[in-house]
Amino acid sequence: MSKAKRTPDFEKSLAELEAIVEKLETGDLPIEESLKSFEKGIALTRDCQGALDAAQARVDILLKRDGAASLERFDADEDDEAAQDE
Repeated sequence: MSKAKRTPDFEKSLAELEAIVEKLETGDLPIEESLKSFEKGIALTRDCQGALDAAQARVDILLKRDGAASLERFDADEDDEAAQDE
């Protein structure tokens, strides 16, 4: 794999995406610059989602390799209710 084709750094892409969102939320950008920023934000979102999907695939492979571990769906609402019951 060539260096130009490497996966972008997730944290760097996420930070750049957050900066774009903040800039767009001000509403002070000219329409053309807003559209360019939005387009860049969409590309960064796709990059980040791809990185997350790749990480999830790696975790799945590692869990399957061990054989003993099983995946369970995480439900934040149930976790919050259990914490409140304690």
